[in-house]
Amino acid sequence: MAELRLEDALDRVVEGDCVERMRALPDGCVDLVFADPPYNLQLKGDLHRPDNSKVDAVNDQWDKFSSFAEYDRFTRDWLTEARRVLKDNGGLWVIGSYHNIFRVGAILQDLGFWVLNDVVWRKSNPMPNFRGRRFTNAHETLIWCSKSEDAKYTFNYEAMKALNDEIQMRSDWTLPICSGGERLKDEDGQKAHSTQKPESLLHRVLLASTKTGDTVLDPFFGSGTTGAVARRLGRHFIGIERDREYAKIARSRIADIEPADSDAIEITKSKRSEPRIPFGWVVERGLLPPGTVLQGPQKRHRAKVRADGTLVCSDATGSIHRIGAHVQGLDACNGWTFWQFELNGKLVPIDVLRQQLRATVS
Repeated sequence: MAELRLEDALDRVVEGDCVERMRALPDGCVDLVFADPPYNLQLKGDLHRPDNSKVDAVNDQWDKFSSFAEYDRFTRDWLTEARRVLKDNGGLWVIGSYHNIFRVGAILQDLGFWVLNDVVWRKSNPMPNFRGRRFTNAHETLIWCSKSEDAKYTFNYEAMKALNDEIQMRSDWTLPICSGGERLKDEDGQKAHSTQKPESLLHRVLLASTKTGDTVLDPFFGSGTTGAVARRLGRHFIGIERDREYAKIARSRIADIEPADSDAIEITKSKRSEPRIPFGWVVERGLLPPGTVLQGPQKRHRAKVRADGTLVCSDATGSIHRIGAHVQGLDACNGWTFWQFELNGKLVPIDVLRQQLRATVS
C-alpha cells in the first residue's frame, strides 16, 4: 500500500484494515494509541433473559475468530504496527475484558512495551447476569503502557488529582456505560455500534496521558468516541475503521463537535514540569533582600537571608531546605512552603515569590 502522509490522515477517519493502514503511516508519528480491539467474546448462540426476550449482545462478525492462535496473530500484527508509529516517549492504552485482555497483555510485554498501570473500569450500570451461573461481569480492564521502560511518557498527575476533587486518582474508575442520549442510534432506532464507549472514559484517558496538540491514533475507531473527545480537548486524531457505515457515523458525529476554547482545555500542570527556580534568584532580584528575617509556622523558628541565597540561624547555615529541616530536627523539609515572610502585615510562604518568578520564565 502507498505511503499515507500524516497530513492526509490527521483529524480524519481513514477507511481500511487497521494493520495495512498503520503500515502506510510514517514511523514515530503519533503521541498516543488508544485501542478498543475486538474482544473475541466467543459467544455460542443467542442470549436470552428469564422472560425469554433476546439480549442485545455483541455478535458482530468482526468479533469472531476461529481460534486463540488466530486472535493472537491478529493482536501481534496490530500491536507491532502501533509500536512502530508511536513516538519513543509515547503511550498506549488498550481496553478489553476477561475474554482477551490477558492474551493482549502478554503480547504487549513480548513486544517490549512497559506496563505502567492496569486500570479497572467499574461500570456503575452493568448488564446483569441473566443465567445466574456466574458473577455479574461489571468491569473492563485498560492496560496503559509506555513504549519502553525508560520512556519519558506523559502523565498529567495534577490534572487527574484535580479531576478527582483533589484526591490522588486511583486505578479503579467508576463510570457509567454508554447509554441514553449518548448512545448513537441508526435509522431503525437500534444501536449504531454494539461496543460504543462512553465519552467520560476517553476524556479521562486523554486528559491523563496527552498534551494539547498531541496526536492520538485509534486503530479501531468504530463510532468515533476517541475522535470526538480528542477534538473537544484540542488534540489531533487519526481514526482507522474498516466498516464504511461506522466510518460515516464517526465523521458525522465529529463534525458536530465544537472544540473548547484554548483557555478551557488548559490543565493543571505537574510541579515537575515547572521551571526550576533557585532561591538565590529571589535574593538577587531584590524580592527578599539580604538580611530579611524569615519565620516558620506560628513564628516558632527564625532565620536570616544571606546574599548568596542561603539562610543562617542561631547554630547553622545552609539552603532553605536544609535549615528548615535543621530547626525542626527533621531529615528533610520543603523550604519553599515552610519559610514565610511578611507581606502587607501577614506572613505568607516564600513559595509565592517562586511562582512570581516562574511566570517570567515559562
